[in-house]
Amino acid sequence: MKRTIAFLFENSLFLILGAATGLLWANLDHPGYEALLHLPLWENDWIGPLRGSHRVVDLHYLVNDMLMAVFFAIAGKEVWESFLPGGALSNPKRAATPLIATLGGVVVPAAVYLGGAAAIGQLAEVGRGWAIPCATDIAFSYLVARLIFGAGHAAIPFLLLLAIADDAIGLIILAVFYPQEEIRPLFMLLAVAAMAFCYLLRRLRVASFWPYLLLGGTTSWLGFALSGLHPALGFLPIIPVMPHAHVDRGLFDWREHDQEDTLNAFEHWWKNPVELILGAFGLLNAGVVLSSVGAPTVLVLAGLLLGKPIGIWGFGLLATRGLGFGLPPGLRLRDLVTIGCAAAIGFTVSLFVATVAFPAGPVQDAAKMGALASFGAALLTWVAARVIGVERADGSHGGNPSR
Repeated sequence: MKRTIAFLFENSLFLILGAATGLLWANLDHPGYEALLHLPLWENDWIGPLRGSHRVVDLHYLVNDMLMAVFFAIAGKEVWESFLPGGALSNPKRAATPLIATLGGVVVPAAVYLGGAAAIGQLAEVGRGWAIPCATDIAFSYLVARLIFGAGHAAIPFLLLLAIADDAIGLIILAVFYPQEEIRPLFMLLAVAAMAFCYLLRRLRVASFWPYLLLGGTTSWLGFALSGLHPALGFLPIIPVMPHAHVDRGLFDWREHDQEDTLNAFEHWWKNPVELILGAFGLLNAGVVLSSVGAPTVLVLAGLLLGKPIGIWGFGLLATRGLGFGLPPGLRLRDLVTIGCAAAIGFTVSLFVATVAFPAGPVQDAAKMGALASFGAALLTWVAARVIGVERADGSHGGNPSR
């Protein structure tokens, strides 16, 4: 039983189980599923009155806007640490090609989506979903790439670096382009105050992450919620000011579990709870009826399955042949096509962006179907690897990814 539970946690299977359950439930008993989504937990909280509106906190809000803040905090931690000495983004010359390829993996999918929406005359109706195919699900893309390339292939760290940069861009896109309500920037002073408080805790050598999270994190979250920015990003400001190691061993490197600094302790404690949160997220967001397939579904899939590989390969070609940055030893230019296919699994973040890009309804459901169907990129990755002739390189490289 312990081994089974460990396998579920280490391979992010709670998310898949949650999504599959939500999809099945919504198609077998849609009224019951909708009742679950909007199960009221409490009403008339003080956030609503301060915003000048009534607020009912239901189960969907609890998971998407409150608990998912921990998921994005851990993603933000990986991005922040990648800039530390030894981190994937700390050496501009080494990171240049993956960063340029990442840009292609964001710009081209968005262009494919918007171009397709304009071509079918639905730009006004569905254009807001342009960021959905820009996302990459780090954990699932990593697992698929390991199966295709082997653990010791140069494609693995390249993909992880690309995914980190994609995460950073995705967080910026969510904050800038998808505010939830009218922006009231004055409330962001709460996030600034939270950072100052956490910095004071750090100066006082407070080692436990709990005061940073419960006091600083809650204050920052309230700042985001009241300002109109998405509150799921609310913990991000406190990440850089929490005590942390001055080196980064790399994304998903198990040696980080030996580090006892506050930031790593935060990740170690929340690693498994976040998997359960993601399971709840999948349950409450993947429940769309199969008849919801529509134009947004096709546009999201086109952006991911076509735009990602083309963008990553094309911009990688520009970086290597045009700008002369080169590729890591053991990685061929044509391998970038397979990496791009693996990065086309948008799933978690694509699903999240779909929920904030469109109001609940047929358009949102159709966009969610595209995010769910992006799992087909795993098969596309296998086909691309066979056609291109990927050479496996088995070896020791980290372990199963943690979110």
